[in-house]
Amino acid sequence: SAQTEAPFYEEWWFLLVMALSSLILILLVVFALVLHGQSKKYKNCSTGKTISNVEESVTLDNGGFTALELNSRHLNI
Repeated sequence: SAQTEAPFYEEWWFLLVMALSSLILILLVVFALVLHGQSKKYKNCSTGKTISNVEESVTLDNGGFTALELNSRHLNI
C-alpha cells in the first residue's frame, strides 16, 4: 500500500495563502487607480480655477479685454 501525498498546491494552507495574496494585490491595484483618478480630478479643478479667475479679472476690468489682447500678441522688434 503506497501512500501518495497530495501536491502542495492542493493543501489548504497553500490555497489560503494564494487567496490572501490575490486579495491584497487586487486591493493595491484598486487603491492605485483611485489615487490616480483623484489626482486627475484635482488637476482639472485647479486649471478650471485659473480660467475662472482670468475671466473674472477680464469682466471686472473695463480695459481688461483690450489689455489681454495686446499682451497675447508677440511683437517682433
